[in-house]
Amino acid sequence: MALFAFQAVRASGDAVSATIDAVTQAEAIERVREQGLILVSIVPATAANLSAQSEKKSFFGQLFRPRKVTRDGIIAFTRDLANLISAGLPLDRAFELLTSLADSPPLAALMQDLRDRVRGGKPLSGALAEHPKHFDRLYINMVRAGEASGTLGPVLQRISEFQERSAELRSNVTNALIYPFVLIGVAVVAVAVMMFFVVPKFEQTFRQFGKALPQSTENLIAFSHFLRQDGWMIVIALAAIFILVRGRLRTPEGQMKWHLKQLTMPVFGELFQKIEVARLTRTLGTLVGNGVSLLPALTIVKDTVDNRALAQSLEGVLVRLKEGHGFSRPLMETGLYPKLAVHMVAVGEETGQLDKMLLKVADVYDVEVNTSLKRALGLMEPILIVTLAVVVGVIIYSLLNALLGLTDMGI
Repeated sequence: MALFAFQAVRASGDAVSATIDAVTQAEAIERVREQGLILVSIVPATAANLSAQSEKKSFFGQLFRPRKVTRDGIIAFTRDLANLISAGLPLDRAFELLTSLADSPPLAALMQDLRDRVRGGKPLSGALAEHPKHFDRLYINMVRAGEASGTLGPVLQRISEFQERSAELRSNVTNALIYPFVLIGVAVVAVAVMMFFVVPKFEQTFRQFGKALPQSTENLIAFSHFLRQDGWMIVIALAAIFILVRGRLRTPEGQMKWHLKQLTMPVFGELFQKIEVARLTRTLGTLVGNGVSLLPALTIVKDTVDNRALAQSLEGVLVRLKEGHGFSRPLMETGLYPKLAVHMVAVGEETGQLDKMLLKVADVYDVEVNTSLKRALGLMEPILIVTLAVVVGVIIYSLLNALLGLTDMGI
């Protein structure tokens, strides 16, 4: 038996937070519903989850609550609202319950504002549009489509799934990059310690004997002097380069060149391309699957694409689409999208299942992103390790070379 923590709503509208024993999560869900409760959320009640729930009531739990509405908070809100709406709860009552269950004051304030706007006669999409910082055009248009078709609950469920998959992809990329950055940081710290503390100690020892040192040792000592006395020049130079590059990337022309370079650079270009294609196709497939026609859906997606080169290419695709050339053919003509993805889109067009095929493309490239990440990191890790070993080896060789020279002279 396992323990599951759940949040639910009674028929009277009262919120319930409790735990339940069950063999599987599916059995736990069924047992909660047998009690006449409307299930909002349920998760395995691990020790960490239980302690987190208890901390919410403690001083430190209150102290470290989020000070703003987070992405995870919006994902949880969407999932919980979908469950409540699908269970038949009125929208304003659902917002009241979500406000009481919110884990931070900012999120609770957002729920209250949405509830007040809905009670004032605004549709949910209109209320969400008043908060563009938290709900983008994709979210709002999907909700609008759900309201028009009378399928708001299922649409919110799809939005929740889309958000979770996007968050999972973003998390996978971030987690994969942690180790290389930690390795680079360790390398920089190790070399800095040797150049600022170890080499000066050896220099004092060498100078005491008044003997000529090997050229490699003299070069190492000179470089150590430079770092300790004029290292600030390197910092200023790097800061100046950073400011210039950042300023350049903020211009439309510079941003376009950099984003195009991202898609064509060795090793990582393929990775960037697959990440963008996975996000683009999942977003477009989700919109089309919720009743938004291809033309307005593509217009919305174009504004949500991070890579400006791909976004600009979609402008040309939109023009060709309006002219009646279809979707897959203009997409292929851009030369920026993988052939496999374009051919799968073409099959979706031919079979009348474009939305399902777009989501299939997204699933395929989610897997491809993980594979490409492993391949890129598998190549980068040994390069970083060998580079660090060579740098440290040169420093140690230079010091040992001088020590052996002194030993040979009988000192």
